[in-house]
Amino acid sequence: MASTGNCSNTHPLFDLDVIGEGLVFADSLPELDAALTTHRAAVVQAPPGTGKTTLVPPAVANHLASANAGTPPGRIIVTQPRRVAARAAAHRLTQLTGTTLGERIGYTVRGDSHTSAATIIEFVTPGILVRRLLADPMADGTAAIIFDEVHERHLETDLLLALTGETQQVRDDLTIIAMSATVDAPTFARLLASDGTENDGMGTGLESLEPVPHISSATALHPLTITYTPHTGDRIGPRGVETSFLNHIATTALATHREALATNPDTDALVFAPGAREVDHITQQLRAAATDIDVLPLHGQLPAQQQDHAIRGREPGGKPRIIVSTTLAESSLTVPGVHLVIDSGLTREPRRDATRGMSGLVTVSASQASAEQRAGRAARLGPGTAIRCYSERTHAAAPAHITPEITTADLTETALTLAAWGAPRGHNLRWINPPPAAALNDAEKTLHALNAIDNTGRITDHGRTLAAIPLNPRWAHALVDNAARYRAEDVAAVIAVATGEQRIPGANLPDAIRHQQRKPHRPTQRETQRLTRLAHKHAAAGEGVGEGSEHGAAHTSAAELAGIVTATAWPDRIAKHMGEGIYLLASGTRAALAPDATLGRPEWLAIADVTRAHGHAAAGTGAIIRAAAPLTTAEATEAAGNLAGTTTRITITPNGTISARSIEAIGAIELRATPTKPNPDQAAEALAEHLTTHGLNALTFNTNATALRNRLAFLHHHIGDPWPAMDEHHLAATVTEWLGPELNDVAHGASLNSIDLTEPLRRLLPWPEAAHLDELAPARITLPSGNTAAIHYPDASEYGDADGVSESEIQAEPPQPVVATKLQETFGWTETPRLAGGRAPVLFHLLSPAGRPLAVTSDLHSFFTGPYADVRAEMRGRYPKHPWPEDPLTAQPTHLTNRKLREK
Repeated sequence: MASTGNCSNTHPLFDLDVIGEGLVFADSLPELDAALTTHRAAVVQAPPGTGKTTLVPPAVANHLASANAGTPPGRIIVTQPRRVAARAAAHRLTQLTGTTLGERIGYTVRGDSHTSAATIIEFVTPGILVRRLLADPMADGTAAIIFDEVHERHLETDLLLALTGETQQVRDDLTIIAMSATVDAPTFARLLASDGTENDGMGTGLESLEPVPHISSATALHPLTITYTPHTGDRIGPRGVETSFLNHIATTALATHREALATNPDTDALVFAPGAREVDHITQQLRAAATDIDVLPLHGQLPAQQQDHAIRGREPGGKPRIIVSTTLAESSLTVPGVHLVIDSGLTREPRRDATRGMSGLVTVSASQASAEQRAGRAARLGPGTAIRCYSERTHAAAPAHITPEITTADLTETALTLAAWGAPRGHNLRWINPPPAAALNDAEKTLHALNAIDNTGRITDHGRTLAAIPLNPRWAHALVDNAARYRAEDVAAVIAVATGEQRIPGANLPDAIRHQQRKPHRPTQRETQRLTRLAHKHAAAGEGVGEGSEHGAAHTSAAELAGIVTATAWPDRIAKHMGEGIYLLASGTRAALAPDATLGRPEWLAIADVTRAHGHAAAGTGAIIRAAAPLTTAEATEAAGNLAGTTTRITITPNGTISARSIEAIGAIELRATPTKPNPDQAAEALAEHLTTHGLNALTFNTNATALRNRLAFLHHHIGDPWPAMDEHHLAATVTEWLGPELNDVAHGASLNSIDLTEPLRRLLPWPEAAHLDELAPARITLPSGNTAAIHYPDASEYGDADGVSESEIQAEPPQPVVATKLQETFGWTETPRLAGGRAPVLFHLLSPAGRPLAVTSDLHSFFTGPYADVRAEMRGRYPKHPWPEDPLTAQPTHLTNRKLREK
């Protein structure tokens, strides 16, 4: 192993030889030291188990102290995506350095911190660092920020990389390092580049940047055997992960573990399941089947002590262990003693359902990269085996990489952070994947409704209060708003239970709160205390905290406040019972109470958690209510805020008339409705919305109107302005301009079907250019024979949406106007007529004397001097009474027979 004792420092802060003993990454420390000598940033790519998380932070501390004459330059912050990983990393480094936790090495996670003024290295979760940067964008007192496990593409980590990149632009003494086992090194190496340039916010903007150094390490993995034991049935069904598949995992884990113990009694096993419910089920199955094995669950809903116990090694003389874990143990942790991995191949990922207005975790196939990470857990400490409880074909069909959360998650909290940072929508920040515009738009609508941002997207004073509270902005708003009217402790208790990681039994939020008060769950209790302190803190800042004496008189407990607090956070989830356990949400979504719900069937609910679901449990609604509390009608109306009011709702009937009702509603929930008469403006607005949604089918285009529309569309396509677009989008957007007078009749009961649209469309003609309509796009064309023929213009829909034509559509051959005529009537036409000022040739469908097609051409001269000879040879015998001259270019055009011509 290369010498790592000083890392360019004769009096190091940390003895890297001791810390790095037996760790493969120790050999890469000189390269890291050299990179930090010339750059302020680096990318570290090292396989699992090499020791990067253990060695890089103290190595960076030594390097920066050496450059600062031996004085600690500031704190080294290391982000870990999970609390258990942050605690474990701090404990491990404390043990290796022989120090006390909270002195030179510490950690801070939500609700738990062990640090002091002497702390040099601090492990934190990303959310902690986000709020520190909002309070202090210059990160004073911080010498370096190390992002661990960046490949997992957690939303907050991506956000932090964007924010700290801007901090680094103005702080030439801030070091930033990105670390991972499977990191996309070239992309991150450019992301961390610091050249003073800004991103326009429309893309990554990384291609032209000079990458920072990339340090890689040899693998620490021992020989690894991977086998497949697929389940015969489905892994995921209508109600989630199938119980039979979970039982298959438990059976496979127990059988393969016993086989491994026969060879190596020190073998422990690690089982990967997608979520806490599945972990608990597999744990119960294993405990019932094997009393001689210590079966330990590991997921985010467990108390910290249980999590830490699961990731510690087996006690001397202790039972063999099987740890059943979510993705907590996928990459951040090394669990001692594990030589066997059993993988479900499933994971939970956040998904935003814009249509239903809900977000949540969904179960999907884990990526191939995640599967490799999981398998690698078995070979960190010696030869290992990984059992995949699915087929090789399923593995090959899985996505190659983890889906970045920023592309699929709800971005409300992210948008608030960006506004608080002074970069609304993330403009001028560097991103690996920029936030999707549609998700940002929805987030900003939510923040505006909360009075967190103004009309320009800038943060308000209330928004800054919400940004300082480590909660989803909706719940932060509910905390601040209700703590000003009710007892802060009661409001905090509601939010702590509603946002906790434990599922609400029976979807009954009030009962869950009562249970928490009778038998306190310590993490929830600490969260209640934390939120209470935050409520009082912001009361001191001017928001105010109530004591419940006035507003709270009718609500004597936190459980009774559950509906009000939840509705304040989620007014669009106020819901009314429609029968059979189905509720209509103010957002317009329908959702069902689960069959095991214990809420009864109250008329009104405030829903804290609703997720997509299928099958019988969702009662055909596509969504199921996981946590809710009852409301009274008055409470629902008050909490709805701007969603409650009276509106005129207008509909287009099948016969083309417009009907109107005055409706008192909470969003999509109608309370009362009475018939009324719409005015012309309301009729126009309703029709425009209907046309935008359903197209022009509500209008009847007769032959003349259709012909005029097609001619105008033709000119717009070939000439452009001032000739108007005729696509559905444009006509719907300008309906009041061209259909205004007729809408007055419709508002008084006339039918849309009775309107002749020819004259209304003429209102769109541009003047004085309209005088040239018959010249540029005539309805008929005069043939050489003296007769006229109709010009059939392409249908307006063939040109696509004038505001959204794709590149492929632009490059495609445009549709042409068509004239169908007998071939003999075109004799003597040496050049094909062109329309739209010479821009578009006419496409001729040349017909036989019987009206049958003979040829199609937009170049008459080429036809007459070429293919015509073959047509003549074939047609002379079939139609001998009609002229078939050898030279059609000089022949007399006619619609007559040879005999009629002679008589003439």
